[in-house]
Order: sequence, then C-alpha cells, then structure tokens
Amino acid sequence: MRTARTKLSALVLVAAVSAGLVGCTSDAPDEDPKDVVIPEGELADQSGTLTPSNPTTLTTWITTASQAPAPDNKITKLLEENLGVTLKYEIVTPDAVDQKIGVMLAGGEYPDLVGTTDLKMRLLEGGALLRLDDMLESGDYPNLATHVEDDIKKMSYSGEEVDPGLYIFPNYNRFYGEVTGGTYYGPAFWIQKRVLEDAGWPDLSNMTLDRYFELIANYKAKNPQTDGAPTVGFEVLASTGREWGMTNPPALLAGSPNNGGVIVDDDDHAEIYADKDIAKDFYQALNEQYKAGVVDRESFTLTFDQYTAKLATGAVLGMHDQGWNFQTATDSLRSAGKDEYTYVPLMPVYDGAEPWYADRPVMNTNQGFGISVSSKQPEKAMKFLDLMLSEPWQKVLSWGVEGEDYQVGEDGMFTRTEEQRANARDLTWRASNRLEALLDVLPKHNGQFSDGNAYSPDDQPAEFFATLTEYDRGVMEKYGKKTWLEFMNPQPENPKYYPAWNITLSDEANEVNQQLTDANVQNLPKIIAGDPAEFEAGWKAYVDTIKKIDVEVYEDAINAGIQDRLENW
Repeated sequence: MRTARTKLSALVLVAAVSAGLVGCTSDAPDEDPKDVVIPEGELADQSGTLTPSNPTTLTTWITTASQAPAPDNKITKLLEENLGVTLKYEIVTPDAVDQKIGVMLAGGEYPDLVGTTDLKMRLLEGGALLRLDDMLESGDYPNLATHVEDDIKKMSYSGEEVDPGLYIFPNYNRFYGEVTGGTYYGPAFWIQKRVLEDAGWPDLSNMTLDRYFELIANYKAKNPQTDGAPTVGFEVLASTGREWGMTNPPALLAGSPNNGGVIVDDDDHAEIYADKDIAKDFYQALNEQYKAGVVDRESFTLTFDQYTAKLATGAVLGMHDQGWNFQTATDSLRSAGKDEYTYVPLMPVYDGAEPWYADRPVMNTNQGFGISVSSKQPEKAMKFLDLMLSEPWQKVLSWGVEGEDYQVGEDGMFTRTEEQRANARDLTWRASNRLEALLDVLPKHNGQFSDGNAYSPDDQPAEFFATLTEYDRGVMEKYGKKTWLEFMNPQPENPKYYPAWNITLSDEANEVNQQLTDANVQNLPKIIAGDPAEFEAGWKAYVDTIKKIDVEVYEDAINAGIQDRLENW
C-alpha cells in the first residue's frame, strides 16, 4: 500500500467539521484542520475522519470463538497505515460471556465498539448501546445506510426496555447480488468421511436415525482407536449457551426447519416440542446409544472449548451441530491434512417426514456490532464500521491483499494459487494475515461484490472446487456432488416470519424460556445417560417438570411475534 499523503480538501473538511468528526480521538490531541492528511489509495477515509495523522484507538469487545490476531498481523498494519486506527481487543468466548456481560452492565462503562452475539440482548436492553438511527440519517455513513435500507425494520429493536430503533448492525446474511456457496454451515447430523469410505460410500438418501448410528457403531467397532486415542462415536453438545446442540434435533427429525424451541405449523402457530413424542423418541435413541457405548461418556462435562478441541483431534465420528459452530475444529483438521476426519452433513428424519435442515441463510438480527453509550468517540466508531463495510475493505478482510493472497484475472474474477489456498487453511498463517475475530462480528457484504466476485473465496464456485483437496474431490465424485451444500435438501423460501428463535421476548417470556432451558440442561443428560430400564420414569419426571412451567407465556410471546412479523415485515 502506498503511504503518500494528500491534503484534505476544504469541501471535505467542512463536511467533517459539521458532522462533529474532528476532535474525537481517544488518545491523541486533535490536529489543526489544515494539517489533516489522507493517504492515497482506496482504503483511505476520504472524509478525513480516520487518518494516520490523527491516530485513533478504538476499544473493541467481541464475543466469538474465532482466533485473535497475532501481533504481526498485516491487516492490523493496514488499518494503522490507511486509517490511523488501532483496535484494542477484548475477545470473550461464548461460554464465558454471561459473567462478563453482568460485570459490564454493573460497571456501566463499555468499550467503543461492542460485538455481541447475545440472543437475550442483555447489553442492548441494559442500555449499553447507542441508538444509531440519527447518525445513519446524517448521510455520513453511506455504506451502512445502504446496508440497512431494505431491512431496517427487521434489524431494529422493537421491545420496551429501550427506545425502538437500530442498535446493532447484523454480522451475517444481508445479501448483495446472487447467493452462492460451496460449504454448508447449517444444522445436520455430521459424519466423518472415513466412516462413509469404510462403509463403501453408502446411499445417503432417505437417511434415518437408526442408519446413521449404525454407520457410526460399525466403524467404531472396527476402529476403537484413532491416532492412539479412544474413538468417540457420537458427541452431544450440551455446553452452556450451546445446549441447542442437544435440544434442537427432534424438530429437524420431524421435518421442521430450525425455529429454535418451537415447531410452527402450517397455520403459523407455534408450540414447544420438548415434551412431545418426537423429542422422546430422539432421547430414547440417544439413551440406547449411550448404553451401547456410542455416545461419548464425557459429553455432558465438556465446555464448548473442550468440545471443539475434541473434534479437532479427529477422534469423534459424528455429532449434531451447526457447521459454523465447529468451523475452528474443521480448520484445524484440514490444516493437519486430515481430510478423512472432517465431516459430511446428513439429514436423518422420522418416517413420513421430508428433511428441511438447510434453510435460506437468515439475517443475524441483534447479533453484530453496536457502539456503546460510554464511547467518547461514537462518530469515529461509526465511521470505522462504515469503512469496514466498503467493498475495498471487505475484499481485504475476506480475500486478503491482491497480489499476495489472490489474483485478478483478465475477466476480473478472483483466483488463488495452490500456495495461497494452503495458506488460507493454515491457522498460524491466518493469525498473522486475517482478522478473523473482528470479521466474525462485523457486518458483511454477503453474496457478491459489484464486480461479480463472491464475498469470500469459499463462495466463489470455481475457486471452491479448486480449493478442494484430492481426497474431498474423490468424496464429491462418489456422490455426484459439486458442493457440500448439495448434500442437503433444496432450500425453499423461508416463511415470512422465519426464524422464530430470534423473536424479541418480554422479560416474563424470557424467564419462562430460561426455565425451559434449565429443565433441559438439568434433566436431559440424566435421561440420556441413565439406565434404559429407567427411561420411562426419567422421561415422565422431565415432562412433569415442564408442566410446572408456565409454557403458555413463552408460546404466546412467540405467536405474537410471528403475527407481528407477518403483518409488518
């Protein structure tokens, strides 16, 4: 990147001053306007708000499982060279976030940028975040304004704890252009490729739970050890904040898309399924598999980090999860050249049900970046988010640096060399060349850029195929597939209200939902790990616990939210 500088034009200066952008840095004295300079190149801030001549430190709190950048990270250097921005990170893993949120709310002091994935919206409803509508309307943040213009109602908070409005820019699934993709990140019953290879690449259509567990049990019996460690048949994710890995499968097995704790019928009416027969049948199957030694005995004591680490060893043959949730384990296995230990998504269903595991990607409302009420430089924080959403910065964040991490062909399409693809699979390289924790929570240009290139290399069809290892190409060939997404059901249009799991709830409904979650976490592990002869008694005790909860409060809130979306979205 060139670092030559040009003086800020008088016109731009007037706009910057009128917007209140001069004099907002946290750690450096303001320069006289005539001394503000802008680096050359498309990564610079032409408004003069963020410049190396007037450095800015933005404190940044992020909830993510993605890795922190290394000290020598080259994109960190680009931020400093082009914008004068230094990010001071605090990265919190999902299973440690509850305590941290409580401490932050009690103290009342927050970082400039707050990257949250908390579906309970405790920071938002606790008053930690700024309402951003007025800043958006100023015209100073064009990338963000374009990003929200078609979906601002969907993105905005409509509860009663704070003023209605936009507080968080969603981090995923606001699409531009065509939606492409090679990797599947949604829910599935995952199975290692080596299991399928050993079974002679069996037909995966009309998959049932019995067939799924039979494949795993047969392989485990023949291969009790994996690289010197005990082979694990099936892992149950029950970690705090990720217990949906244990609770969501019954709905999917019954042919329902992922609406969280409820199934929504054809009349758009929701009810919980935790105490229904579709749940009982699943947990009875897990109980039998636990007794048979297929379900991991350590499942219910693993933290999320331990769960991910166990998958990364390659010893786990299968689990129910969402692909994005164990991506770090997949990356680790690929980096180690253990492609046969990575996973294929399967869709077992009950008799008579049609699988609806894959849905059209849903916008992550209430998850992403906001700006705190205690920030002394909200305009600079907002400008940073706006610039990160510009096409030049989005390409840097997702593809890397042109000429180093990818090439542009004569047709304008991005490609990579084998070395560049290998680098992108290497966790150590990525720590120095990607800002993965930041990008995980930043708003994204999902879909396509204006030049027709896909947002990410994995979504660029030709690049995705070229990225596959020889082993994975072989797997594709055995099943006549071109992408991992093709292993899943065709994705019908999402219902207008979808998904029910991110409907904003009242405090009372949230309390009931938490009681249901507690009942699941306290009872289901005991039911799964219990003596099969005592299953009926354990199940009855669990159902009786749910009967003591005022479930209708939760169901009524979900149904009211569904109707509101049907009327207003």
